[in-house]
Amino acid sequence: MSLRNPIAGAADLPPATRVLRQFRVVFNSVKTHFRQVEREAGLGGAQVWALSVIAETPGIGVTELARALDIHQSTASNLVRTLATRGLVATSREGSDRRGVALRALPAAEALLARAPAPLPACCPTPSPASTAKHSSARNRTWHA
Repeated sequence: MSLRNPIAGAADLPPATRVLRQFRVVFNSVKTHFRQVEREAGLGGAQVWALSVIAETPGIGVTELARALDIHQSTASNLVRTLATRGLVATSREGSDRRGVALRALPAAEALLARAPAPLPACCPTPSPASTAKHSSARNRTWHA
């Protein structure tokens, strides 16, 4: 296995190849970080990220969680189901619309998050609900313009 820098000597390469190499460096860094998270926390990186958002936003719904993580709602539902099965998240139906579920981190989740490595800010930001709504609105305008 070569230990050379994948970007070294890239000035002679076409721009698309340089960008692809840079993307691979970023992708491999994120993948390595998520492996470290799983090894140290006992949960996958996406589960720890979801758990941290739920812990910071008690009462968040699955749809809002999906927006915060920038994933599909069904993927968020699957993450929540796994976290609830492991006893890390409590779900409850609140309000007049009983279809929605409010999520809350349980004490076991707080203990797990305390020992988990911090997320990489560039790949796993933990937005506030207000910034999530603003980001979602801006993204929708961009995609639907």
